[in-house]
Amino acid sequence: MKKRVITFGEIMMRLSTPGFARFTQVDSFNVLYAGSEANVASSLSHFGISAAHVTRFPNNDLGQAATQTLQRYGVDTQFIVYGPERMGVYFLENGSMHRASRIVYDRFNSAFAHVKPGMIDWELILKDASWFHWTGITPAISQGAADVCYEAIQVARKNNITVSGDINYRRNLWQYGKTAREIMPALIESTDVIVSGITDMENCVGISGDTFDTACASFKKSYPNIKKVATTERNSISSSHNKLKGILWNRKQLFQSKEYDLTHIVDRVGAGDAFMAGLIYGMINKKDDASTIEFATAAGAFKHSVEGDVNVASAEEIETLVKGENIGKLLR
Repeated sequence: MKKRVITFGEIMMRLSTPGFARFTQVDSFNVLYAGSEANVASSLSHFGISAAHVTRFPNNDLGQAATQTLQRYGVDTQFIVYGPERMGVYFLENGSMHRASRIVYDRFNSAFAHVKPGMIDWELILKDASWFHWTGITPAISQGAADVCYEAIQVARKNNITVSGDINYRRNLWQYGKTAREIMPALIESTDVIVSGITDMENCVGISGDTFDTACASFKKSYPNIKKVATTERNSISSSHNKLKGILWNRKQLFQSKEYDLTHIVDRVGAGDAFMAGLIYGMINKKDDASTIEFATAAGAFKHSVEGDVNVASAEEIETLVKGENIGKLLR
C-alpha cells in the first residue's frame, strides 16, 4: 500500500514571547512558521511517512521562509502556490502555572484566504496519495478556502483515497457570511476519519450527546461514511500541568488510551496536530484500534515537551513512550 499523505491549510508566522514573558513585557519575538495541517505533515515526515503540504503563500521573502521551514521538516512543497497578498500572523504568550496562555490572531486578507477553485491541480497532487487531511480551520477562513477544500475531498473520494478531518470549531474565524453548519456537513459526509469533541459536533453539524459514545452513535446515523471518530480528553490543572488521554470509536466499540500526567509543560500548541498525525500513522500502518489510539495519544503527550508547533519526534520515540521505557533518562 502507498504511504503518502497530502495536507491542505493555511500556514502563519508565529511570533511568541521569549520564555514565559507577557506581551506587555517584550521588545522582541521568536519567529516560527506553522499551521495545523502542516504540523500534521511535518510530524508524519518525522515518522517516516511521505507527506506533502498544499497552501497559498505570499510571493515574497516571508512566503519563501515559510516554504523553507517545511522543507527542513522533510515536507514536499512542490505544490504550494503563491499570490500577492500577505502572510497571516499569530502572537503567542506562553502561560505558566495558573496563568493561561494567550493567542492573538492577525490573519485577515492573507494569501491563503484568497485561494480559489481551479488554482490547485488536485488530480495531479493526489495521483500518488493514499491519504488526504483537512481541518475545520480551513473552511472557516473564506468561501474560497471552503470551496477548494471541498474540491480536494471530492477528488480524493473519486480516487479511493482515505480522507481525515479534524473538525475543530473556531468560532471567531467564521466571519465571511457563512456559518459552520452551512459549510461543514458537506465536507464531513465525504470524510472517513474524524477528530471531534462533543462541542465540535454540536457547533458544526448540530449533533449532541451526553457522552462521547452517544454523540458518536448519532453521528453514525447522520454520516454513514464515517468509519472512525477520535478525540482527546484534557484535564487542565494549570498551564504547566495537564492530564491527557485519547478515545477512539470505530462504529462498534470505544477504545481509551492510558492517561498521561503532563507536568512542567514546555509548549502545548500543536498537541492536537501531533495526536492527529499519530492516528494517521497508526491507521496507515494497519495498527489495530487499541494500538492506534495509544500511539496517537503518546504522540500528543510527547509534543508537550517540544518547543514550537511541530512534534519533532521519531516513531521509535513515540513507541518507546507507549511502552513506558526510557522516561526522563539520559540516553548516550
